[in-house]
Amino acid sequence: MDYQLIWFVLLRILLAGYAILDGFDLGVGILHPLARSDEERRLVMSSIGPIWDGNEVWLITFGGALFVAFPEAYATIFSAFYTPFMLLLFCLIFRAVSLEFRSKVQSAVWRRLWDFAFFAASLVASFLFGVTVANGLLGIPLNERGEFIGGIHDLLGPYAILVGLMTVAMLALHGGLFLHLKTAGSLQKMFYRWIWHAWGLYLVLWNLVTMYTLVKVPRATLNFEHFPWAIGAVVLNVLAIANIPRCIFLRKVGQAFLSSSLGILCQVTLVGVALFPNLVSASNNPDYSLTIYTAASSEKTLGIMLVIALIGMPMVLSYTVIVYWTFRGKVSESIY
Repeated sequence: MDYQLIWFVLLRILLAGYAILDGFDLGVGILHPLARSDEERRLVMSSIGPIWDGNEVWLITFGGALFVAFPEAYATIFSAFYTPFMLLLFCLIFRAVSLEFRSKVQSAVWRRLWDFAFFAASLVASFLFGVTVANGLLGIPLNERGEFIGGIHDLLGPYAILVGLMTVAMLALHGGLFLHLKTAGSLQKMFYRWIWHAWGLYLVLWNLVTMYTLVKVPRATLNFEHFPWAIGAVVLNVLAIANIPRCIFLRKVGQAFLSSSLGILCQVTLVGVALFPNLVSASNNPDYSLTIYTAASSEKTLGIMLVIALIGMPMVLSYTVIVYWTFRGKVSESIY
């Protein structure tokens, strides 16, 4: 049994789950300043209040799985992206603190402070996720031991910035669709208008990133020869993005949200196909890249942890389904 391949697929599933679920959380934070009154801003926060922490479980599970299954890759990634990841950690912390602290003091200044923290943390976190993905595709400079030998300047090139901006637009659209589903009245109408702006910006940036990727990262399509089904993921991605405005125009926003989720799933899948079999690609020498076979734990460890994962992942999924079912419907009360 190819445990390394199984764990590579499981990591992609966890990453896709996080991108879809916490993606609209981040999008809600990006769009939060659009709410005009204090009551509207409280409703926006309340839309994700019961579910945001459960969504982040997928990221924690992904990090734990990466550490157990591919410890060498884990060490290299966290060493290379130490500064961005620390900033990302602070952003995730500030998002949580903003949600919990906003209504603790009856002060307009206090609330404005935490409103800005919620927005800024969501925006920066979304951008950093995009930058990380871009560098994963481009590769980073490594030595023969798989250690990062570059600097922070190596991680912030034009391509990384462009992918970061596209990620912000994509999650803003995803969050806008979610807010339209959770709100009503004038607030819902306002987000309906902004969904079109977010989609237009995302479409432009997505096209730019696609063209830049084909030129800058030629290896992104090399595995299509070995995995012809990946072409289907490309087609699904295009159809999903094209279906969003159709559904919005027909006021079928629930279908638009599902299309947005499918588009994110396809993009995570295509990134995995582009990287395979690498976990960390070396930009200076392909021989220094860390693959799923050179960076993996022992077969026994992978086998034992696979049993645990097959027990634990359904529990995480069940918890997610129960929470979403319990808090389905429109937001009627503001608790933040």
